[in-house]
Parts: sequence; structure tokens; C-alpha cells
Amino acid sequence: MAKICPLYSGSSGNSTFIGDSSSGILIDIGVSCKKLISGLETIGQKPENIKAVFITHEHSDHIQGVSVFLKRYKIPLFASAGTIAYMEEHGCFCEGAKYYELQSGGTEVAGMEITSAPTPHDAKESVCYRIEYSGKKIAVATDIGYITKEIEAAVKGCDAVLIESNYDIKMLDSGSYPYYLKKRIKGRKGHLSNPDCAEMVLRLVLGGSTRIFLGHLSEENNSPDIAYQATFQALREQGLFPDKDYLLRVADRYKPSAAYSF
Repeated sequence: MAKICPLYSGSSGNSTFIGDSSSGILIDIGVSCKKLISGLETIGQKPENIKAVFITHEHSDHIQGVSVFLKRYKIPLFASAGTIAYMEEHGCFCEGAKYYELQSGGTEVAGMEITSAPTPHDAKESVCYRIEYSGKKIAVATDIGYITKEIEAAVKGCDAVLIESNYDIKMLDSGSYPYYLKKRIKGRKGHLSNPDCAEMVLRLVLGGSTRIFLGHLSEENNSPDIAYQATFQALREQGLFPDKDYLLRVADRYKPSAAYSF
């Protein structure tokens, strides 16, 4: 049975488990090794069951725990060439770490086919991931300034999708962030707003996706209820309703979320 479970999702740290009861992969390790292991134990997973780590980009809320985790468990890491170069330059790998650049044809790990697509973000070479496993398709797409054709192709047709719903426009505009930071967040290499996320989720559900996680919410410029309502309303306007046409959850910032299993 395939499962996707965001262990942590937000600017304070990100990591997502995809797999089954016996093995799986992690997308990002943006929390301490100790916190990651705690999250895995909460969902009944042993760290030894993790077969590989895939990194979306080099920002600290996505790689904070990489070095310690790889040193302890000796598993391979995959990332784009730009992300690998940054992590090498900044000493993010422990001695003896196994790390590999993503290949255009994808990577096979633990019975999964993992492919990547480029994303617009202020990072060296950020990516999103599509995982095909046990007859199901799962995607993780966060830290994206806007939805590109490549991102849409990667997430469309997936059974389950974790997608960024980072900020409420009014909250960001009226909030305490300095102008340059607001401009960065709203920019083409920033983050995805609630309305833009809702528009993409509508296309996903109309295309057959049934399980949606809203992730990477800003703590200052969003709330779980506001993000949920933005997407829920967009779907309701098209006659689509939760539990009937789709399942919709907001990924938790500080603890593992209830998984989607199918």
C-alpha cells in the first residue's frame, strides 16, 4: 500500500515520507536528525527503512539534517547538479556520504520510479518530484514562484499531490515584512500564493487527483484555515466537494500529518 506523509512542512523545516510499511524515501531533511527520527517513529517507520533521500533545493529548511542523518544511516542522496554543487561547497556532506546527481531518465529506488522537474525559485537548481509506485502516482511541489508547464506536467494525473500554498496576499501585503522580502515572496522565483495554489488544485482534481496536501504555509502570512478555505472555495464553485470528489488536508508545520494511504 502506497503512502505519503508530510512529517514537517513550513519555513521552519520540511520533510516528506513516501513509501509503505517496510521501506520508503524522504523528500528533503529540513529538520534535525533527532526531530526527523521522532517524526518517523510517530508514523511507525524505522530510519533504517529509508532507502534514499531526494532534495528539492539547498535552502536550510530543506537540508538542515542531511549531514547527520547520512552519517548515521549511510543511505544515498539524490539532487540536481546545482544543489549538489552548493552542498559540496558549503560542507553539507559528511565524509563518505553517497550522493548523486539526478538523471534525466529518473531514478529507481525501492520499487519506485522518481523523476524530477525544474521549479522557479531563488535557489541554485530547485526541482519538484513525481513518484510512481505500486500503480500510484505521487508528487511533491513546493517553493515555487509560479506554475510552469514543467511543474504542471509533473503533478498532473497524480493520485496524491503535496503542493505549496504559502501565503495569503492580504496578510502578506499588510504584514510586517520589509518591502524587499514581500517582493521576493511574490516574485517569479518566490512562493506560491493561496489563490494560485487553489487554481492549480482545481485543475488537478478535474484531472483525476483525489488526495491533496496544502504545504509549506507561511507562519506569518497564512493560516491553515485560510489556506484550506481558499482551495475549498475554488473547488466548491465548480461543484466539487471534499470526501465526495477529493480529500483535502493542510500539512502540519511541527508534527507528522495524517497520511494518505491507497
